[in-house]
Amino acid sequence: MKKVKFIYNPYSGENLILNEIDTVIRVHQKYGYQVIVYRIERGKDLGEAFDDNIHVDYVLVAGGDGTVDTVVNKMKERNLDIPIGILPVGTANDFSKFLGIPNNVEKACIQILESEPKGVDVSSINDKYFINVASTGLFTDVSQKTDDHLKNTIGKLAYYLKGIEQLPNFRSLKVKITSKEVNFDGYMYLMLVFNGQTAGNFKLATEADAMDGKLDVIVFKAVPIKELLPLFIKVLKGEHLEEKDKVLYFKTSEIKIESNEDIVTDIDGEKGPDFPIEIKCHKAGIKVLGIK
Repeated sequence: MKKVKFIYNPYSGENLILNEIDTVIRVHQKYGYQVIVYRIERGKDLGEAFDDNIHVDYVLVAGGDGTVDTVVNKMKERNLDIPIGILPVGTANDFSKFLGIPNNVEKACIQILESEPKGVDVSSINDKYFINVASTGLFTDVSQKTDDHLKNTIGKLAYYLKGIEQLPNFRSLKVKITSKEVNFDGYMYLMLVFNGQTAGNFKLATEADAMDGKLDVIVFKAVPIKELLPLFIKVLKGEHLEEKDKVLYFKTSEIKIESNEDIVTDIDGEKGPDFPIEIKCHKAGIKVLGIK
């Protein structure tokens, strides 16, 4: 009998997965799988999910982008080259949406089980892997500062409310960006380095490809405040990359970012490393199931 390691985060989103565990097991048993369940617990090293050394055919992860990041990192630490499937049940599921995974748990399981694994890019920031986006600048620590209870109670609205609180701190930030394709030494408001395509449900890296071996870098330059509203409207329309005097956009496989500003980095909603940082794209670095 085939086996799947089912790793779920009971704290993700609105605890949706807790009502769907039987669905996951039922569907997998129908397809001839034995389900080995691991429940993520706060304060415990997720690496113990793989301590049983049981061979599995794939790993199924239920949670948001941050949960998937943690699982991918633990698998990389142990050199486990096993396909993964993603059930998007977190507050932010940007990467799974980019890959076309349904939000409905049963439909997602079936799509995963009836697919073949495909090589998908994964990125690293210093010594940590991530699947969707690394960012720095204004508002990048919103997720880190948003209470988990609020996230689970009012979902994405919690992020927006926390972002409004940070408006009084709005200021330009000095950064130095080095890559083979583009160098930038100047002031900006926000920088995002995408492996995926969306952040907070905003489709920002509109030209991103999960299998091209490239990072999509977007820098919102420091511009007069009066120009921000028209730029935000462009973002909503997906036309912001055309604003070359306000937005720096390019693709690269590797980038270095330096800054002396008092700002943090963020990786899929979790705190990232301090500056300087180096971000690399690893082409086909993970095998993913469920991609149409």
